[in-house]
Amino acid sequence: MSPGAAPRSRVRARRGSPPRTPRPLKGTAAAPWLYLAPALVVLGGLLVYPVYQLGLISFLRYTQAQVSGGEPTAFRGLGNYAELLRDDQFWRVLLATVVFAAACVLCTLAVGCALAVLLTRVRAVPRLALMLAALGAWATPAVTGSTVWLLLFDADFGPVNRILGLGDHSWTYGRSSAFLLVLLEVVWCSFPFVMVTVYAGIRAVPAEVLEAAALDGASQWRIWRSVLAPMLRPILVVVTIQSVIWDFKVFTQIYVMTGGGGIAGQNLVLNVYAYQKAFASSQYGLGSAIGVVMLLILLAVTLVYLRLLRRQGEEL
Repeated sequence: MSPGAAPRSRVRARRGSPPRTPRPLKGTAAAPWLYLAPALVVLGGLLVYPVYQLGLISFLRYTQAQVSGGEPTAFRGLGNYAELLRDDQFWRVLLATVVFAAACVLCTLAVGCALAVLLTRVRAVPRLALMLAALGAWATPAVTGSTVWLLLFDADFGPVNRILGLGDHSWTYGRSSAFLLVLLEVVWCSFPFVMVTVYAGIRAVPAEVLEAAALDGASQWRIWRSVLAPMLRPILVVVTIQSVIWDFKVFTQIYVMTGGGGIAGQNLVLNVYAYQKAFASSQYGLGSAIGVVMLLILLAVTLVYLRLLRRQGEEL
């Protein structure tokens, strides 16, 4: 190269040519899947395989005789599902489960959102006390919480009957009062999740937006309905779907507080009904079929809800 010659890279730079961009490494598209692989393996072991076993058993004649090896396992196909659909009790339990779960979800969302707004209006000390009390309810095991609520509403020694002057009224004897008692306990242990999540979302809303709405004369309810709720819709979607899943498959509270489903099964829900069929009656195939039906219902509700939101232009 002659003494006055410039390197080619410098000549290219002087001419204004764009710099070279490094070529992506091979296998870059698979990199996210490599990072997700450990979590996918764990989910596969904890979720996919049990669901596969549940579906498999639902197509078999699988009772205590097959479990003990006294009789061979027989393939029934859709026989368990046909038997289930012909059972009048199944339809009554399904209707009771849907109504009970819907009431629990609505009450949980109402209480959680109301307390989340309240947290933004009180001072630091009351806010801390309310947060600690709510987290204590959230952290209480379902069996412990159900037992405590039974003691509070006990017909002989419960303080609630004494305060309300109800004498020896039994809350778990009647169908409606038993469901109401369980609903109160479910809401008590579920609203903290909604409250904390919605409160975090409210804190992320710019204060100028809320101040402008207040200056325009909007009431607290109007601010929530017209300003906060639309901005918090993605968060409300998450807490609603979570609440639907949790409340639709309630088991512990019903089983503990109503003694396994109430008098003559008047307080049965699908989860307890499946438990009775599978373990109390040793009809494991039929109980698995109920579990598959519950799974399909929850998937359908979630997909329909998300589809409606997508039609409204929401990004999820």
